[in-house]
This record gives sequence, structure tokens and C-alpha cells, in this order.
Amino acid sequence: MDIFFIVVFFLYGLIFGSFFNVVGLRVPAKSLFSEKRSYCDTCQRTLSWKELIPVFSYIIQKGKCQGCREHISLIYPLIELATGILFALNYFFFGFTNRMVLGLLLISLIIPITVSDIEYKRIPNKLLIFFSPLFLIYRLFFPLNPIYMSGIGAAVAFILVLIIILVSKGGMGVGDLKYFTLFGFVFGLYHFLLLFFLSTLFGSIGGLITMKVKRLGRKSRIAFGPYIGLAALTVFFIGEPLIGWYISLF
Repeated sequence: MDIFFIVVFFLYGLIFGSFFNVVGLRVPAKSLFSEKRSYCDTCQRTLSWKELIPVFSYIIQKGKCQGCREHISLIYPLIELATGILFALNYFFFGFTNRMVLGLLLISLIIPITVSDIEYKRIPNKLLIFFSPLFLIYRLFFPLNPIYMSGIGAAVAFILVLIIILVSKGGMGVGDLKYFTLFGFVFGLYHFLLLFFLSTLFGSIGGLITMKVKRLGRKSRIAFGPYIGLAALTVFFIGEPLIGWYISLF
């Protein structure tokens, strides 16, 4: 039965991953509800249902649009596959529990923000505003122990990142500040500190690789949102064993 539900969650994840791609690309462009059907970004041709099957359409079409034959960005199938895997892992780790609900909320926030930040170098306010009340409601029903830890986590996140923004003069953006603050509220102080450490670690490694591959200069702007999201998912799935190790460092 577990295998059945893992497969079901994976398939639903593929479907939602396709939707998250659309959200991440269209929300910053303010066109989420302006188009009723998906279309090719190059030739503007409306896509048929055969071209909208998550992952499989990309493979069958060999990564090219059936109309104009232009290459389709690899981000589409990767995001769909990643969402499918994350949905499956969420069920595998937590089953039908309140923790699984938190996982679905986190994935549903992180994936479209990752797409948006990669494409536009922006973390959309609309997504943060939409999800913040949902996380607040979740924490009202399932508070941290002690209950004030959410407030402390959010406050420390806000102050810490704000100081970095002021000192670095733009090393981080206001979107990163809001993103971190939301996670500070969700995870609490100690888990947020681990999240912040991991995000800087992931960001440093990923940034160096990106600059080397794309031959970018040190002052080039690199999307940090994906690394924040990756750190948040890491803390969510395996944060408990990591938090003891992290605290022991201090």
C-alpha cells in the first residue's frame, strides 16, 4: 500500500510540477490568468494535450517544440521531476500526518519561487503573500514548542538578513529577506539558523560553479532563491539529525 501511495504522490507531483512551472513563469510577468491555454514561448502556438504530459512529452519530442522545432528549456521537465520526487518523499517520510501538510505547503511555495528566481531573478511578493496566511494557520493548529519560537525565528531571520543587506549593499535582495523571514517563522530559531547556514553553503558552491560555467564576473547577479529553497527542504526532511550536529559546533 505504501508503494501505491508513493507512486500516486509522485504522479500528482509531476502534474503539480507542470502547474508550478506556469506559476513561476507567469506570476512575475503578471500573466497567470491572462492566457487560458499553455503555449510555446517562441512561436506562441497553443500546445495540444499530447505536448503537456509532464516529463514524457519532453522526452517524446526530444526537447523541441513540435511547431517551430526550437529547443524547450530543460527547466520544465526538471522542475516536474523534482516536484514528483519531493511529493513522493513527503509521503514516504511522514505519511498522512500534519507534517505531510506542511511539506506540501513548503514544496508548493519553493518550486514556483525557484522557477521565478531562475528566470527573472525575482522572488514574487504575490507568492509570499498568498502562502504566508497558510503557514500562519498551520502554526496556529500545530505550533512549535515553545509556541513563541516562531516569532523569535522570524525576528532573528529579519534582523540577520537585513544587516547583511545593509552591510553588503545589495548582496541580498528584499525578496530574500522576506523569504528568509517566512522560513524563520515556519521553522523557528534553531532550525532557521541551520537553514541559513545551509543556504549560504549551497549558494557559495552553486555560485562558484555557475560563474565558472557561464564565465561570469564576481559582481554578476546570481539567483539565491533556489539555494534558500533547497536549504529549507533539507531542513524539513532531515533537519532533526542535522540540528544536533549543527548545535554541537557552537
